[in-house]
Formats: sequence, C-alpha cells, structure tokens
Amino acid sequence: MIKNYKYLSPFRILISFHKLVEELEQTAVSDIEYKSNYAKSLLDKIKDIPEVLNGIDCFEILENNQKLIQDVLADLFPAALTGNEIKAVTIPFYDITFNYSQRFKKILDDAGMCFDISIRDMDEHQFYIMNCTFILNAYYKQKINVEKPLFYDIPDKNGIVKHYKIIYNTDFLEICPAENTTFLTQQEIEELIDNYHNIELWKKAFPYDSWFLKGFAIITLVDVTLENAVSNLKSNLLKANIEKVELNDSFESIFRSVFKIPDLKAGFTLYDNQEGIFIKPPFSEGELESFILLDTKEADCKNALCGCSFESLIENNKPFIIPNVYDFSLTNKPFGVHLLSQDIQSFLMAPVIKDDKLLGLLQLTSSTVRALNSVNANKLELLLPYISDTIEKSNDDMVNHLEAVIQKEYTSIHPSVYWKFKKEVRNYLHLNNSVKDYSFKEISFKEVYPLYGQIDIKDSSENRNKAIVKDLKDQINQIITIIDAIISEKKIGVIDQKKHELQSFLMELDQPLQNNSEQKIHHYIETEIHSFLKTFDYNQKTENQIDDYFQMLNPKTGMFYQRRKDFDDTIMSINKKLSNVLESRQQQAQDIFPHYYESFKTDGVEHNLYIGASIEPNKTFNTVYLQNLRLWQLETLCEMELEHHKLKTTLPYTLDVTSLILATHTPISIRFRMDEKRFDVDGSYNARYEVVKKRIDKACVKNSEERITQKEKITIVYSNSTQEKEYLKYIRYLQHKNILETQIEHLEVEDLQAVSGLKALRVKVKHQDNSLVIEAKEYISKLFKERLDSKYSYHNLQHTQNVVLAAQTICRAEKIDLEKTDILLLAAWFHDAGYIEGMDDHEKKSIEIALSFLQERNISDSIQQKVSELILATTFNYIPKNRLEKIIKDADNVHLANESYPESLELLRDEWEKSMDKKYDDTHWYTMNIEFLKKHQYFTKFAQNEWQVLKDKNLNLIETKLLNC
Repeated sequence: MIKNYKYLSPFRILISFHKLVEELEQTAVSDIEYKSNYAKSLLDKIKDIPEVLNGIDCFEILENNQKLIQDVLADLFPAALTGNEIKAVTIPFYDITFNYSQRFKKILDDAGMCFDISIRDMDEHQFYIMNCTFILNAYYKQKINVEKPLFYDIPDKNGIVKHYKIIYNTDFLEICPAENTTFLTQQEIEELIDNYHNIELWKKAFPYDSWFLKGFAIITLVDVTLENAVSNLKSNLLKANIEKVELNDSFESIFRSVFKIPDLKAGFTLYDNQEGIFIKPPFSEGELESFILLDTKEADCKNALCGCSFESLIENNKPFIIPNVYDFSLTNKPFGVHLLSQDIQSFLMAPVIKDDKLLGLLQLTSSTVRALNSVNANKLELLLPYISDTIEKSNDDMVNHLEAVIQKEYTSIHPSVYWKFKKEVRNYLHLNNSVKDYSFKEISFKEVYPLYGQIDIKDSSENRNKAIVKDLKDQINQIITIIDAIISEKKIGVIDQKKHELQSFLMELDQPLQNNSEQKIHHYIETEIHSFLKTFDYNQKTENQIDDYFQMLNPKTGMFYQRRKDFDDTIMSINKKLSNVLESRQQQAQDIFPHYYESFKTDGVEHNLYIGASIEPNKTFNTVYLQNLRLWQLETLCEMELEHHKLKTTLPYTLDVTSLILATHTPISIRFRMDEKRFDVDGSYNARYEVVKKRIDKACVKNSEERITQKEKITIVYSNSTQEKEYLKYIRYLQHKNILETQIEHLEVEDLQAVSGLKALRVKVKHQDNSLVIEAKEYISKLFKERLDSKYSYHNLQHTQNVVLAAQTICRAEKIDLEKTDILLLAAWFHDAGYIEGMDDHEKKSIEIALSFLQERNISDSIQQKVSELILATTFNYIPKNRLEKIIKDADNVHLANESYPESLELLRDEWEKSMDKKYDDTHWYTMNIEFLKKHQYFTKFAQNEWQVLKDKNLNLIETKLLNC
C-alpha cells in the first residue's frame, strides 16, 4: 500500500486514472478518426494493466509503466508547454510526485541527486489535520478556510535556494469512506474546528486508513523567490522608527487581509522578563492597545490573565483562543466579562517570542462569534516574525534610558551579570525624584568558581629590546656612512669626533639595553647630528644620501622605526587573532551555563571566567557545568595556539606564545569596584587567588631555571590530586581528538612568595606543520634584505608580507584546505622576488627563483607547476581562471582597501620615478590612479564583501585630492 514516507494518514492511497480512462472511452466512439484511433490504441494497452483504472497501490507499477502513464496524461501535460510549466502528478500534502514536466525535471536535476524534495515546515500534526480538513470540505461539504500556502524550497545548480508556491488541482480525485470510517455529526465537526491542536481528537474522528483517496492531483509550482525576498525586506522595514498610529494601522490591515475578518482589531501587551510582569504599550489612547490590561499600566502574569494558565500559554508557545467569549464567560467569569465589556465576542491571544525570549502577547479580537478559532489561528505563523522584529525594536527603545544610566555609573557590563545592575538602576530610577544624592550599591557575587587562562607572547620584552637595538644600530650605521662621505669631501675635525661618539653608541648597544639608552641616543642624534647635517652644503651625491636618510625617519619619532613597527604590528596581529578566537568561542561557552567573562590584551591575551548559582539564579547550577566549562577553556586555548602557529608564518616578526590555565577547586566571591569600574576578588582569603594569578606565569619548575610555560605547550597549574585527575581526563579526551600530543609532563612548581605546593601538567599541542612556508618566508626576507635595490620603495618585503597575510585571510574565509593554502602562501612569498633583478618581466624571474627554491627541496613537479601558475596570475591585467588565482590576485591588491592606501601611492610614485625615470605631477598621478580604481574589480566573495567598500572610500579620498590640486 502506498504511504507517505514520513507520516501516517487517514487515507488509503489508490493512484488511479479512471476519470481519464472514461474520457478516452468517449473519445474512442467519436467521429474524429485520428482522435478515436489514438484513444482506442491507449485503451488496448490499458486493458493489460487494470490497476491504471482500478487504482495503483504500489510504486513499482508506476515505475514499470511510466511511458503508458505519460501517454494517458498527455492532454494534461502538453508538449508545447512542458519547457515552461512546473507541473507533476501528485497526491496533495504528500511528498509523492511523478510524471514531471521538462522544466520541473530540470529544476530537480539542478538540485542534485542527493536532494529530497519535501514541503517546507510540514510537520506530522499539520499533515494529518490538512488531510482531515480535505475530507471535511469534500465529503461533509464544510467551508473550512485552510488557505495557508505551502512551499517547496529547492536549490538551483549554484546552490542558491529558490522558493516555489504549491498549487493543487484536485479535479481528478475522489474521497470515499472505507470499512472502518467513523461518520461525524455537525456538533462533532465543530468540536474539531475548535481544537486544532488536539491531534488525538482528530485521529479519533479520522482513524488511520479510514478513507480512500482515489485518483491523482496535478501540482503546479510558481516561483515566488522574489516575493519571499520582499517578505524578508518587509520584516526589516518594520524595524524602522515609524509613527505609532501607522504601526497600529499596519498591524490591523495585515491581520484583516489574512484572516478576512472586517471588524478584527489588534492589540499588544509588553512583557518584562526580569520582573515577570505585563506592561501596557506606551501609546496614546485609540492606538495599539492592550485588551487584557485596559486602564491598568502593569500587572503580574496571573492577575493580568485573570486566572488563565500563563504557564500553558508561554511554555507551549501556542495561541490561546476563545471562539465564543459568552460561552467562555460561563466557566471563567472574570476574564470573560472583562472581554465582553469591550464588545469582544471571539478572542485570540498569542505569545510573541524572539530568540526563545517572550516579548509580549499579541491579541486579536472580533465582535463576531467564532470569527477567530483554532483553525484560522494557524495563519499566525506567517505574521509573527514581522511582529517579533517590530516589538523587539520597541523594547530596545524603552530600555535605552536604563542602559545610559548603567553605562554612566557602572561602565560596560557583561550580559551574564547585567540583571543585577539593572535591578539596582531600577531602584535609582524609582527614587530619582525624591532622593537627590542616591548612593549606588556595590554589586557582588558569592560562591563563584574562577577560571583563569592566558596565552602570552614569549620573550616579548627581550624581542622588543632587540627591535629597538636593531633600529638604533641601523640608524647609527646609516649616519656613519654619510659621515664617511662628508669626511672625503670636507676636512672638518669635529666630524671625526662625532663618528667616534656614534661608534661608542654601537659598542654600548652590544651590551644589554639600559633603560635610558634609547632616549640618550635619540637626544644625541636629534641635537648633534641632524642639525649638523642640515648646516653645510654638500655635493649632490652626499645630499642625496642625506635626503634618503631623512626620508627613512618615522615622522612621529624622528628615528628609524621599521623594526619596532614590525614588532608592534606583529604583537597587534597576534592579539587580534587570539582575541577573535576567544570571543567567537564565548557564545558556545555561555550556552553551557551563563557566566561572567572578561578578557585583557597585553603582550598576549588573558581571560577570567566566573561561574556559579549567584550569577544565574534563575537556573539550577550543577558542577557538571563547571567541568564542561573547564574542558571548553582547555580546548579553546588549543585552538588559539593552533591559530597562532598558522599566523606566525605571515608576520614580519617570528614570535612564539605560551599558554597557561590556573585551576582551582574552591569557590570565591567577587565584587564590582566602583572606583576601577571592574570586578575584583572580595576579601583577604580570596586575594590569594589573585596573587597566584599574577606570579605564576613567570614561575619555574622546582629546582631548575626552566619556565613552567613553554612554546607550543599548554600548562595547567593546580594544587591537589582531584584537580589533577579531572584535567587528565580532559587531556586524554583531546588526545583522542588528535589535538594534543601523547606525552604528558608532571611538574612541581617552585615556591612563590606566600604560595607553595603548586603542581602542573604540561602537554604539547599538535600542529600540522607548514615548515616549507616558514622556510620560504625566511628565504625571501634574507633575499630582499641582501639584494633588493632601495629604489623599490613599494615592491619590497613589506608589500610581500601584506600580500601573504591577505592571502591567508581570504583562504580562511573561503575555507580553502591546508594544502592549497600552503601553495598559495608559497606563491605569495615569491610573487615579487624577481624585483631583485629589475621590474621588467619580474613575474617570470620570480617563477625562476621560486622553482630553484622548490627544486632544491625536492618538492613535487605538481606543486612547482601550481606555484608558477599562481605567480603568473599576479601579472598586471591578468584575468584569473580559477579560485586560487582569484585569491592571489585579490591579495596582491589588498592595498587598495587599506587605510594606508594614500601612503602606498606615494611609495609607488617614488619607486616609478627612481626605477623608470618617470615624473608625475599630482594631477596626472591622481587621475591615472582614479581610472585604475574604477576599472579594478575584486574576484573573491570575501574581498567583494569586505574590501570593496573600503576601496570605494579610498577612491573618494583620491578624487578629493584631485579636486584640491
């Protein structure tokens, strides 16, 4: 027997073509010879397959006789329209379709073999009752309005989902009772109509397989993708600031057209989640009202509904319907009389919910009995999204004042503890008119479990000092070169003295950097050297050297700053990446159990989490949530470590990181410090936890000089065996997931001031090492340093590093796998290497350098070929042919979307003037680049979405510069 593959039904399905056969029999005896002959031929074939007439209850018969069925249906599926109409044979509400038109077949072919066509949002309840109402209307001659539209959502060949409205033609269907049919009285039918959600009542009235559905239906699809988009647009438009009267008119006009009830009125009551009260909308009389509150501004849940079940209304998320208010008032007098006093004869109330949060209650009323009922209430599903967006916006406006006071008095507050601050501010607002000097209370939370973690940049102070020393040495050596040129030109004794003093500074910089060394050297160069270089006239060659030197100075500091800039940019990039990982994973952590969270950026990122019953009093706290959060923290630090490992190959400075978790099993108390606008531990006992936090990251393994934190490893500091056992379980789980290495180190931590007896677990994070990319970075960095002419002020190492970082960013956004990403990064590192031999045909020279590098390391011919093709794709005016070429092409033009684009233009102009002996005045230069920006296009979706807007801003900026020329 044919059954819907999802749900049971009151129907026994017999797919029959008996009505068409009857028409064929009439045609066979007609006077039109060619029609008669054709009909007779078909009837002869049908004789051998009696099921076509009597009813097919097996899909196999349909499949074996497709050609015959197609011929029988030929008049309903004319060949001339098959490429235009989206039609098929079906059974209403079932996912049974066959005999498709060519256009329908093409749509399904484009969707792919794995696509399973099914009606949108058709659940078991709706399916069963729609079949039942089909029987009520066809057999019992009822006029039940079940015009809720049905849709198919079908992806096209590009994966874009299109939306099709379903239209049924049921002329070829018959509904007949079976042997177990239960026949209904009018009273029983009305009881069904009043109880749409009572599925058991409907199933009792229409048992499984109690009716025959014989024949077939024609399904026609209408593409409503545009209408669906317009519907979404309407949803957004409802968020705008509009007049309240217009809001009311909009509500009532929509509902009247949908429900087809001329006297329908709409009302709304706001709900305050924190206080558990209903609030009358703040609109004027005659506008959007509350039919349940009337003149009362607010009421608690039970009083507002006059004894009706608030819990049932909210928890079930279903409308509360009173088809006949008078009958209802006989058993529930207070609420019934309350409604009758407003001339309400039928009433509907529905919860409006957004993101699982109750916003309020929508009320629909009519002065006509039974105008609103459980069947047509089902249409609300079409409208509630519009309402929820609008009410959400209204609620946001209402709490703006609360937000302003909290921001002023308490600073920005994490959502998990916001409720307590809100409660205190409410007290302030209620007393604001009577109390002039209100004293805000301190906010505290007791018995919360702390979780502390950090990922710290290893040896950041030492590397910062190295960057400072390198910049100072580069600057001093550059000055000494200029002085040597001056000595050969002018015989001035004081010049030798200044050279000697500069050489003394170089010797001093070979020693550990002193606190005042940078300031001392800076002051000497500024006062003694710069004034000296500007005092005398020199020959043209020396003048050019001096000009080049001053061009290299940072405009803010007056010193060489490239190494420090590289270091600072690296720190900033690492912090940004690590923070992004932590922030993106936070929502997952909040889903475990609401908790307080804060993070800080220094040379690395550290975070504090506090979880406990006092932070979320509305939920039952269990230590399982704490354990889950500890596992989340460990896994998140692993992810941060892995992200850093991938990032560091693209950065100008190679910096490692170390990771640490401080585990504690004892709950503490925290309070909000009004003076510092932040949470801190509360009490002297809890202060010990803060002491450990501040000292532990610099601690060493007991009886050694080895730090407990090491690069690419996670260190977990604890104090007792219970914590050790717990974290070992987490570690083994992450080892099972292939995130951590197998070896676990058990360490004792050296005694700290006022702290002793700490222990630690240490384990290495597994990396999918891209060592070849790291080698390429080091190779190109050295190559440019030693061989790239200084006249290439734009196409230099900085530009290459920017392109590598941009390529990695796009690869991550476009979800490119690691192997292809590494190939792209290799090409990015080498794409401008040819500039060491000049700019002409530099792409070909770059390929030669890249191939030499790869061949020396026995890299496969396939990878060599791909890297070569990607480098060639960076050629000016080259049109990319595939996804990877699009990525490297966009990465090579990332500067067009950078804030530093105007500076990049000047570097490029300087480069062209020196390397091609071309001079450009501002008008010519800006005009030429404006034309380029207008013609240029990004090829990847990421660049189009993220960079195009920034590029347009730069275009406007250059156009403004041109106007000011």
